[in-house]
Amino acid sequence: MSERKGFFLLFLTAVVSGFAIFANSFAVKGSNPFIFTFLKNAVVAAFLLSLILLLKEFPSLKSLSRKQLAQLAAIGLLGGSIPFLLFFYALQLTTAINAGFLHKTLFVWAALFAFLFLREKISKRFIAAALLLLAGNFLLFSISSFGLPEMLILIATILWAAENTLSKHALCELSGSIVAFGRMFFGSAFILAFLALTNQATEIFALSFNQIAWVLLSSAFLLGFVFTFYNGLKHLPLHKAASVLLLAQPITAFLSLAFLGKAVSVQQGFGFLLIIAAVFLLFGFGYLLHENRSKGLSIAAARN
Repeated sequence: MSERKGFFLLFLTAVVSGFAIFANSFAVKGSNPFIFTFLKNAVVAAFLLSLILLLKEFPSLKSLSRKQLAQLAAIGLLGGSIPFLLFFYALQLTTAINAGFLHKTLFVWAALFAFLFLREKISKRFIAAALLLLAGNFLLFSISSFGLPEMLILIATILWAAENTLSKHALCELSGSIVAFGRMFFGSAFILAFLALTNQATEIFALSFNQIAWVLLSSAFLLGFVFTFYNGLKHLPLHKAASVLLLAQPITAFLSLAFLGKAVSVQQGFGFLLIIAAVFLLFGFGYLLHENRSKGLSIAAARN
């Protein structure tokens, strides 16, 4: 039941992510990506603090040990600041296709770190699903080159996978809401320090009304993402949780088709099908087996 709850929350994360990717493609236009990222993180941190107060988790936040605070700071550094700076800088120098392919390899690195540091057992079924996911990702994003920008995006992706691993460990003692808050609060603090050191902090006060509106909309999506992701990750192995997020890609594509008239090629359509089949292999197939076993046991018990 706990794993099912985790999958449901991660499925919501993928849905939110699919809409967020579509919206952010408009939101970042004409804005300093570093300023945009800082404001999103800071707004979401404020929202999460409000949720923590609403859920009556503030005593847990207030009683965090130095070790736990250090964990949250590391999560903010590895997941909420450095990779964002690397990713958005590199995105200006490469194509969205290359960036998309490399970013969607996150589940591979997450699975590797989960196996090495969290001792998660990687089943043969997951390996088969991972191959389907990689094939689907390749069909969606046929990478055309690999240089410095692509290397920076790959480093950012690996850092996000490392942060997810550290977060999964922290979730053994902390709630998903508190871990999400730590990521956004410390992440925004580190990005603000970067902006101050690079003399960009004053641009925060030069945003137009339209840019502020996009920040608020993107913050709403990001709030939904981090709240469902970290609360779902608490109930699900990391290697499976990271895989579910690839469902965001078909959602973004369908939104682009519906609102922008961007056609989906046969190759991309096949890639979507492979990703959906892989996630079903990971979760749906297992749930069907569980239900059949439960029904079999019930029938056997009734006969006895």
